[in-house]
Amino acid sequence: MEWGSESAAVRRHRVGGERRDGSAAFPQPAREAPAQEPLADACGGGGGVRTRKRSAAGSAGASRDAGTGLSEARAALGLALYLLALRTLVQLSLQQLVLRGATGHHGEFDARQARDYLEHITSIGPRTTGSPENEILTVHYLLEQIKLIENQSHGLHKISVDVQRPTGSFSIDFLGGFTSYYDNITNVVVKLEPRDGAQHAVLANCHFDSVANSPGASDDAVSCSVMLEVLRVLSTSSEALRHAVIFLFNGAEENVLQASHGFITQHPWASLIRAFINLEAAGVGGKELVFQTGPENPWLVQAYVSAAKHPFASVVAQEVFQSGIIPSDTDFRIYRDFGNIPGIDLAFIENGYIYHTKYDTADRILTDSIQRAGDNILAVLKYLATSDMLVSSSKYQHGNMVFFDVLGLFVIAYPSRVGSIINYMVVMAVVLYLGKKLLQPKHKTANYTKDFFCGLGITLISWFTSLVTVLIIAVFISLIGQSLSWYNHFYVSVCLYGTAAVAKIIFIHSLAKRYYYVNANDHYLGEVFFDISLFVHCGSLTVLTYQGLCSAFISAVWVAFPLLTKLCMHKDFKQRGAQGKFIAFYLLGMFIPYLYALYLIWAVFEMFTPILGRSGSEIPPDVVLASILAGCTMILSSYFINFIYLAKSTKKTMLTLTLVCTITFLLVCSGTFFPYSSNPASPKPKRVFLQHVTRTFRDLDGNVVKQDSGIWINGFDYTGMSHITPHVPEINDTIRAHCEENAPLCGFPWYLPVHFLIRKNWYLPAPEVSPRTLAHFRLISKEQTPWDSIKLTFEAIGPSHMSFYVRPHKGSTLSQWSLGNGTPVTSKGGDYFVFYSHGLQASAWQFWIEVQVLEEQSEGIVTVAIAAHYFSGEDKKSSQLDTLKKKFPDWTFPSAWVCTYDLFVF
Repeated sequence: MEWGSESAAVRRHRVGGERRDGSAAFPQPAREAPAQEPLADACGGGGGVRTRKRSAAGSAGASRDAGTGLSEARAALGLALYLLALRTLVQLSLQQLVLRGATGHHGEFDARQARDYLEHITSIGPRTTGSPENEILTVHYLLEQIKLIENQSHGLHKISVDVQRPTGSFSIDFLGGFTSYYDNITNVVVKLEPRDGAQHAVLANCHFDSVANSPGASDDAVSCSVMLEVLRVLSTSSEALRHAVIFLFNGAEENVLQASHGFITQHPWASLIRAFINLEAAGVGGKELVFQTGPENPWLVQAYVSAAKHPFASVVAQEVFQSGIIPSDTDFRIYRDFGNIPGIDLAFIENGYIYHTKYDTADRILTDSIQRAGDNILAVLKYLATSDMLVSSSKYQHGNMVFFDVLGLFVIAYPSRVGSIINYMVVMAVVLYLGKKLLQPKHKTANYTKDFFCGLGITLISWFTSLVTVLIIAVFISLIGQSLSWYNHFYVSVCLYGTAAVAKIIFIHSLAKRYYYVNANDHYLGEVFFDISLFVHCGSLTVLTYQGLCSAFISAVWVAFPLLTKLCMHKDFKQRGAQGKFIAFYLLGMFIPYLYALYLIWAVFEMFTPILGRSGSEIPPDVVLASILAGCTMILSSYFINFIYLAKSTKKTMLTLTLVCTITFLLVCSGTFFPYSSNPASPKPKRVFLQHVTRTFRDLDGNVVKQDSGIWINGFDYTGMSHITPHVPEINDTIRAHCEENAPLCGFPWYLPVHFLIRKNWYLPAPEVSPRTLAHFRLISKEQTPWDSIKLTFEAIGPSHMSFYVRPHKGSTLSQWSLGNGTPVTSKGGDYFVFYSHGLQASAWQFWIEVQVLEEQSEGIVTVAIAAHYFSGEDKKSSQLDTLKKKFPDWTFPSAWVCTYDLFVF
């Protein structure tokens, strides 16, 4: 029998009391290694070898003795420095916003001019739809600037301006599903075209409205400022355009995409549009990320690749966003679903902590961020406006694209079908590589097949137990009320959950090395576990490719480069072992997959960490973050697991990791790390909504059966009011809001149907509200239809924002209505939610619902309620709100307004 082919079980029986320190009773003399077998054509290599550990006497003079392993300190320090160096490269890439500063030359985008537009728009203040600030002041400023640009324009171009005020309705499956109705909202539309006109156009879209109580600099005034400057540059250019460029400054995006729907379904210029670019924000400044394209129009991705000066794009972001796990949406959906138009969606994603807060001010957006966005938008719009493909874009709708940037330097893009071919070729290479080992004659590799699958089980167990460990810690932290301790100190999560995950993986493998692979050759084990990691990533690649996900390219990178590295380094590894040269070349071969992984991991945490601070009271954010960190740890550790078996020991590493985790755990439990910050340079506020409401409940006869008033309080994160109560003692668990079981959405004035995300709220008694313009709601008619249903027609008059709720009684069904496409859409929980808004001088809102009555009930057939939200002017204020807001600490962002809630039974 060859000395490398004995199974572990046979050796253990044979050597009996032989110990891992090499003190064997009967040391075996060194023998010649078997002949080297080629593994593949690329770079050469040989089969793995496994042997028991030999005694010092029996192995004297053998330069590649299995007992000599890597220095633990050097290995751990080397890997840590390696990852730190890669992280530094990623950070440098992200900080390099533009390759050159603004020159201000004719024909180039000037960020200074765009910043001037931005500061003027944000100086108006919050701009909610229906407010004078939005409908008059901002519109007037935009028209004034557009007029100045028109006066400077070149004779080659023609500029047309239209102020559209559409009315319409639609249903959407966002936030569990609801219906939207808008009346007399505002769009400012500009068409730049050749002097002789154009039959085709590309659309650029931004929105100038903001959420209540926020100046909305990043979301989305900066985009409108960029578009104004792009319009100025294009209109003064001496280069002729082939197609028109339509600039839509829409005034009701924050009202859940209403203005874009009004434009694309009703404006006469909408029929010219063949493609669009949507400018959005999920953060403040930094790089604008292309996170959606298409659908299925690869030529648009190629346009961005060819034209963008500072590319930043990822199909991974596209598939994550379109999966629905991020509670957000953009006008991209409207143009795609209601206009059947392909497009590109861009958004700033950095510093989402202050998104939709009072801190979203112009001074927080770097001029370089404006410059890079302007350079990119200008270049892409110019490219599309002169493209032959724009004329018949529908002909180029043939599948998705795999696309990703490389550290912001350039973009790699290719059709998904090509990606599938590449992926399966990589899979076949792994099948050949592993198949040669697994399918060799039994007398040669009986131990390898067994050890491979045992090692695979050990690896999966280590990952599973690692995940369970961090989840146990996360659940405990959540239960003791210390959730979000990392929100203001992100690396606390790394020190708590990251170290626990790594320590558990090392611990499981160390146990396996000590008690299962008792006499195994370290180098042989290193090779086996490298092959196992390769197999796991290959499996992931196969599954993702089979499911048609473009993100599978990541797994392809994590298979191809390590496999190539292994084939090139195998001969040197077999001859010299895990020496410095091998480790250097091994880490060099892993450079690309690990660099890109850290690049993506940064984007994941940059996007998700702030979102976890506004994801509601039902989702424990520590559990989510711990799971993400555990997943990242599994990926990053995969090709380093073999170092556990190559190293002499792992005790010091595990001790260090455990010590860091334990100290961090104790500090978190003691409340050392406060989640929020009011630091002016980098605020991380807690978001709280305060609604001063008067509620009135009526019975079937129209009599008031209950009326109360109070300040309804919603904390938008998992900690609820636990951190607020010490500062505002009256907000405590004794005033927790109770659900009105017979009322839709629990009888509270939800602005959006997010009741399933925020089940913990508080109701502080307060005097009755008294807005000057009271909302009025009445039943106009009730009639029996020929098809045995009841048609109820209503009329509502009120402020710019109202919410209408419907709950059919038992034995009744809401069959149709005059909203959306006529088919009622339920929200989560079974009630119906209608979001209503209007601009200035809107007429009374009249609509009808039809109820199919299967069984007559003495309590009526349907309960309806309407909430009126006062977001602007004096009506939004109350002395009680002002007094309460002043009590809140400076690390909070309390957004407050007045509203009324009226319930009726019919």
